[in-house]
Order: sequence, then structure tokens, then C-alpha cells
Amino acid sequence: MRTPEHPAPLRTAVVGTGNIGTDLLLKLETSPLLTCVLFAGRRAESPGLELARGRGVATSTDGIDAVLEAKDDIDLVFDATSAADATRHWGVVEPLGLPFIDLTPANRGKFCVPALNLETCVEEQYLSMVTCGGQAAVPMAHCITRIAGHVDYLEIVSASASASVGPASRANLDEYVHTTEQATGEFCDAARTKTVLIINPADPGIVMRNSVAVSTTERIDLDALRDAVTTMEKQIRSYVPGYRVVVPPVATGDRYMLTVEVEGRGDHFPPYAGNLDIITCAAVAAAEARAGRGRS
Repeated sequence: MRTPEHPAPLRTAVVGTGNIGTDLLLKLETSPLLTCVLFAGRRAESPGLELARGRGVATSTDGIDAVLEAKDDIDLVFDATSAADATRHWGVVEPLGLPFIDLTPANRGKFCVPALNLETCVEEQYLSMVTCGGQAAVPMAHCITRIAGHVDYLEIVSASASASVGPASRANLDEYVHTTEQATGEFCDAARTKTVLIINPADPGIVMRNSVAVSTTERIDLDALRDAVTTMEKQIRSYVPGYRVVVPPVATGDRYMLTVEVEGRGDHFPPYAGNLDIITCAAVAAAEARAGRGRS
């Protein structure tokens, strides 16, 4: 029953019915602050649409046009399509005044990495969730540069199972690299950055892994860095339970590195697909922060 103490959840629409959109739909089902009232795509044969219909969620093959038609019944829009489509969709959503959370590497709006800047994001209409690798690795890269100060070179290498990387993500590989590097530059003090994405065809699929390495002539206090990394790991695990540091910070000469792993909940894909969980959980955290602000 709806009461002032227990108001109705924020009504959300998900545009994009592929791997990320479908995983997001299942995450929304478990949120006390959010509910999905529309799941919209373009392909009538999309397995995601079939799954949503089976769970009683309103679906459409009209894509962003369905959001426009149902705008009075929607409080927030998630976009899980492609970078080009998300840019076009924003042109539709912006005049409506609806909050727009972009899970594509369109590189528009304000970057949101919940572990780093969630409090400054809740008022923004357009939030970019960067990329899955960005969500997993940039917070740890931030830890390194915060302890070290300026570094000469910072590298992120993300590896995900091939089966979990859908067609839209594969079409956006250049955008993925560029957007991750842009976010790294925003949150980290490094002269040069590089992002490497590995799509691993191994069967069974590998659990998502992310390595962060820096080169610097400055000596880094490893004890302080390990403490910062442990604190950051706990913070991220509060909204991505399968996130863990598997190689704590180590040093070899002027090179420092660490590795994290992300295991998914297994909602849409098997648990190896942490690349889905890391960005869908981050998007849910951003939306819940907005919902919570509206109820304070």
C-alpha cells in the first residue's frame, strides 16, 4: 500500500533489449525504489522482449517512440542501446525533462561512477555510466593517482567473455575505448592514459577481469595504497557484490599495478558476465540515489 512512508517506486523505462538492457530489467525487479513500466526495443524476436512479457512488464517494438507516447507514466529513462542511438534518443528525452541514464559509451553528459561522485550526480538530467571497464577500473585508478599524485602513464586492461558482449557493444568498441579514457582523464591525474579491451572467446566464459597499471618516477606508499584500495573495494561491493580485488597493489621498478575481478549475480547470463553487472548495478545505484533524494 502506498503511504508517505512507503511511496510508489520511481517508474522507469528501459530502451534497449539486448544483454545489458535485459540484465538491467532483472536488476530493477529487486529494487525497492525503482520499477520498470516499459521495456522497449526494435526487434520483435528479441529474447529480452519475450522475457519481459513473461514477467508482466509492458513491452514495445517502437523503441524511443514508445517512451514519447508513455511519457506521462515514466519518471526516468535508461538507455541500453548503442552510442549513436543513445545520442539520438537524448534529443527526444531532453525536452521532456525526464532523467536519462545512459549505459552506452556515447560520451555525453556527466560521467557517473557511483563510488567516486554519486552525490554530485543526482541533480543531473543526463548521466553517462561510462563503460563496464570504466566502472570496474577507474575507481582503482583514482586510488592510485590520489596516493601517488601525478603519474606519467596509466593503463587499463579489461577482459570479458565473448558470449556476454552483444552486437551493440561490439559495434561501439572505438567509442568504448575513447569514453573509458575520457573518464580516466577526468577522475585521475595522469599525463597519458590507455585503455585495452579484450573479448575472450574461451568456453566456459572467463570472469570479467580488469588490471590497472601506472608508471611513475615518484615512489608510492604501498601500505597507503593498499588501504585505499581496500576501502574502495568495500564501497563498490555495496552495490556490486561480486566485485573483488584479486591482485592487491604490487610494484616492479617504477611500475605499480593491481587487478580486480567482477563476478555477476547470474541474472541474465552466467556469473562470469560481471561486465553486465558492473554497469547495470552502477546505473541502478544512480537511479536509486535520485529516487531516495526525492523521498527525503
